[in-house]
Amino acid sequence: MANRRGDVVRLLVAGIGLIGARHLAHALEMPQVDVVGVIDPQLTQTHVPHFDSIDAVDVEADAILIATPSHLHADHAEAAAVRGWHMLIEKPVAHSLEAADRIIAAAERAGVQTLVGHHRRHHAAVAKLKELLDNGAIGTPVLASMIWALKKPDPYFEVPWRAGPDGSPVLINLVHEVDLLRHLFGEVASVQGLGSNAQRGAARVESGVALLGFDGGLATSISFADTTASPYSFEAGTGENPNIATTGEDYLRICGTEGAVAFPSLTVWSGAADWSQRPHREEHAVALNVPLVAQLEHFARVCAGEVAPLLSAREGRKTLETTLKIEAAVAPSTGG
Repeated sequence: MANRRGDVVRLLVAGIGLIGARHLAHALEMPQVDVVGVIDPQLTQTHVPHFDSIDAVDVEADAILIATPSHLHADHAEAAAVRGWHMLIEKPVAHSLEAADRIIAAAERAGVQTLVGHHRRHHAAVAKLKELLDNGAIGTPVLASMIWALKKPDPYFEVPWRAGPDGSPVLINLVHEVDLLRHLFGEVASVQGLGSNAQRGAARVESGVALLGFDGGLATSISFADTTASPYSFEAGTGENPNIATTGEDYLRICGTEGAVAFPSLTVWSGAADWSQRPHREEHAVALNVPLVAQLEHFARVCAGEVAPLLSAREGRKTLETTLKIEAAVAPSTGG
């Protein structure tokens, strides 16, 4: 296993695309992290050591952040595990359950830690929402409704794989929503769905609705599209992604036996015995953080052996499993 230098994690970043570039920018500003190299065969200019492949890396490192396309995660994770590097793997953990199993096995053989990059678990507003739910602010959750609906610009699809099956908004975007719901409510027991690719005619789903049933009886719906000019999404509501305009609109509503809560405003309605009474409204403020930074800080502590990963590859596989079930359920007929 790689040796650590004091309290600083020597980090490699693999894949400098949209999310990889954001990870790299944050890592370069963090005192807990020393970026010792980037890995990307298409990168031509960089102010840190650059390598075309993991095999070409000739610097000492403790960990790697894998932000390459999901179908490459298993190959890159196996190569990293052999080098003894702890791994922060961008979501989804892999493109298939078999690939996820390869990652889990490689990490366990090498004795290295894995953290899957579902960074919303590190968001301060999400932490507050979970606290409200866990403390019974709305009683027992009964149903939840979520809308993730944005319009991706045409240049986004100039990267060929984004227009193919691996670029599905289910695998790229809804995987975050699935993990958030699992984080809040536990395990998913059933999945149904309806999907379409009628707008762009892409070789993957573009819009649809997923219905999830959770252990304990909670029913949830996720309406999604990457073809609509709408204000509703986690990113737009929270302002956490600099590439997506902020609207501040709630995109998730959860109703329980004693009240309801909207997110990200954290507006709680409670105090009504039945429909004859108007519930009391209360908004909960929270000091916002930068989830990607909080995630990297957590990863540094994982590498140091101070904490267990909040979401290991084994747990990330569970999120992937549900996401793949949604992908299958919403798969459209051509032009449907």
